[in-house]
Amino acid sequence: MTDNYTRNAVNAREALDAIRSRRSIRRYEPRPVPRELVGQILDAARWAPSGHNRQPWRFAVLESVEKKQQLAAAMGQRLRQDLERDGIPAELIEKDAARSYQRLTAAPVVIVACVSMRDMDPYPDARRSHAEYLMATQSVAMAVQNLLLAAHALGLGACWMCAPLFVPDTVRETLGLDADWEPQAAITLGYPAEVKQKARVPLEAVIQYLDADSSV
Repeated sequence: MTDNYTRNAVNAREALDAIRSRRSIRRYEPRPVPRELVGQILDAARWAPSGHNRQPWRFAVLESVEKKQQLAAAMGQRLRQDLERDGIPAELIEKDAARSYQRLTAAPVVIVACVSMRDMDPYPDARRSHAEYLMATQSVAMAVQNLLLAAHALGLGACWMCAPLFVPDTVRETLGLDADWEPQAAITLGYPAEVKQKARVPLEAVIQYLDADSSV
């Protein structure tokens, strides 16, 4: 029993250390990521909790330079159009588009995380339909967190990019995804070529105990 307790304590420390030490890595070594590792990472993703246990996540894996360039170029074009409508100066638009293009194309692997409502519950009213959709997208977000932590635990770096949320149709059409796959995020993946340090706001700034006696 003592051995089990010690083993569980070690596992808990390792899990907490992984959560605290994970960082968003945007620069990677050029060496490829073995598909076996990608599979382990995606397997960890699918063990996240999900609404009704319907597992509404879907993952498109991009490994070829051509596919990543196609996606980056299509998203970049939409970004330019949006920023032009916002009245952003051309030089700033090009700088933003170039940065996004480089991040997507320089990563050895890009995983596009999508949500599918195919197996979620249908409702006749907008209120519950919207709640069901949020439930599904939150499920995908939890799967992505599993993915990020698994990548970190396996010695890889990853970065969660939300840009597909702004152009889901462009991402779907460029990659030829099924009609019910709605892109939610692009996760770049590879062996880290940088070390990052980040801070967090104090815990007491983001929590509120609602019990009468919060000192217990």
